[in-house]
Amino acid sequence: MRIQTSQVRRLAIPVKVWFQRFAFGLLLAAAAALMVLGRAETAFVEHIKTGISDVVAPVLDVISRPVASVTELVDHTRVLLDLASENARLREENARLWHWQQTARNLREQNHALRGMLNLVAEPRTSFVTARVITDSRTAFVRTVLVNAGSSDQVQQGQAVINGDGVVGRVVESGDRNARVLLMTDLNSRIPVIVESTRDPAILAGDNSDRPTLRYLPMNATIAPGDRIVTSGQGGMIPPGLPVGIVAEVADGVVRVQPFVRWHRLEYVRVLNFVLPGVLPETRLAAPEGALR
Repeated sequence: MRIQTSQVRRLAIPVKVWFQRFAFGLLLAAAAALMVLGRAETAFVEHIKTGISDVVAPVLDVISRPVASVTELVDHTRVLLDLASENARLREENARLWHWQQTARNLREQNHALRGMLNLVAEPRTSFVTARVITDSRTAFVRTVLVNAGSSDQVQQGQAVINGDGVVGRVVESGDRNARVLLMTDLNSRIPVIVESTRDPAILAGDNSDRPTLRYLPMNATIAPGDRIVTSGQGGMIPPGLPVGIVAEVADGVVRVQPFVRWHRLEYVRVLNFVLPGVLPETRLAAPEGALR
């Protein structure tokens, strides 16, 4: 048995040496043969490739399943962690909102009681019409938008226009089915406002920039960045207390306000019908018969 093994080894050594010497050439010849065969017998080579794919595909499928399961488990775990943090955040926000809800209810009851004691005249009711912005005419020289509601929807010139963020502007033209809104950043826009914390009155004047200015402030007014600006209701055209923006900059006697409205997302607006007798022409129709003649 040992003799046969040694004989096999002696016979294999020349073959091994020959193969090592000519291996590179054999590989080049095999590659050239495969290229020629692939061009000459395309169907045969394609058949071999598909056969190999058929054999390998089930193996790859079996191997990929644990990997897919692990990936799915990781994604599921990540989702659960995100849900846990989101749930904690929502619980905290819900508790904070519940606190503010209770505060708002107490303030409403207190306000109602104080109004009754003072025999305060109630503010007129405000209705509104929701409209969609159909064209945006904001340029370097004019800041207006066109909405798809007009006089047939009780939209009239002078009415205030707001959205979910705050004051947008006011109606300057009203057709039958559309109206043009002058934005509060326009050069021709003037809106009476007050500083919410100090109650100092002013006029919000547009200048075709994104930050209108406060004008005609009292001499002793103390304004600081971050102060909220709301409508004052003076003139009877715009309801009081509507959010306008916050003071963004106070420099060289110029006070600039950053509006709450995000102009690049201006899609739907509400046109307010603030009925104050004797101011808007349409309020004559709402007054008692013979009161305003």
